[in-house]
Amino acid sequence: MTKTLTVAEAALREIARRRGVLLLLALLPLAFYFSRRGTEYWQSVRFVSLGIGWTLSTAALFAGNAARGIEPRLRLCGYATYQLYLGRLAALWAVGFALATPYFLLIRFDLDDVRYDGIALILLLTVVVAPPLGLAVSAVLPRELEGMLVLLTIVAMQMMLDPDEAVAHALPFWFTREIGEYAIQSNAGADHVARGLVHTSVVLAVVLALGGCAAAVRLRRQVPLTASPSGPSGPTI
Repeated sequence: MTKTLTVAEAALREIARRRGVLLLLALLPLAFYFSRRGTEYWQSVRFVSLGIGWTLSTAALFAGNAARGIEPRLRLCGYATYQLYLGRLAALWAVGFALATPYFLLIRFDLDDVRYDGIALILLLTVVVAPPLGLAVSAVLPRELEGMLVLLTIVAMQMMLDPDEAVAHALPFWFTREIGEYAIQSNAGADHVARGLVHTSVVLAVVLALGGCAAAVRLRRQVPLTASPSGPSGPTI
C-alpha cells in the first residue's frame, strides 16, 4: 500500500506540472455545459459529463506517457506492476473527483426539476471510466498527439452519432445517455440506470484489462546479466 501511495503522489506531482494545459482542459466541460444550457437540459448534462470524460482521459494519457521513462527503474527497485498501475489510477481518480464536484454543484444550483442522484451517478461513473480509458490509449498510442485525437474522436462520435445505432452503444461513454434519460426525464424508469451500470461495468473491465495487460507486458521484469568471472568472453545469466 505504501508503494502504491508513493506512485500516486508522484503521479499527482507530474500532473500538476501541466497546470496551464489542465486548467484549459478543466474549463472545456464548462463551455460544453453553457453551449447547451439554453436548449435542452439533457443535452447540457450529457455534454458536461462528456467534457469531463475527455479532460480526465487526456490527463491520464499525459500521465501514462510521462511514466514510461521512470517505470522500468521503479520495477528494478522492487515496485510491482500492479502498484505502478493502481497508484497512477488512484491519482487520476482523485483529480477526477476534484474536477467533477464543482460541476455537480453547478448543476445542482442551476437546473431545476432534475434527479440529482442520477446526475451524481453520471459524473461518478465518468470519473471512474475516463482515467483507465486514457491509460489504455496511452499504452496503445505512446505519442500524445495521436492519443488526444483518438480520445477526441471517441467523445465527438458519442455526441453526434444517432443513439439508435449500435456503434453509439459500443462507445465507452454511452452510459451518460442511458442514465441521463433517468436524470432528466421524469417518466424514465430505473431500467435506464440498470443498463447504464451494465454498460459501465463492461467498459471498465475492458479498459482495465487492456491497460493492465499492456503495462505488464511493457514492464516485464528482465533477469539482469552478470559478468563472467573468467573475463569478458561473454555474459552469463
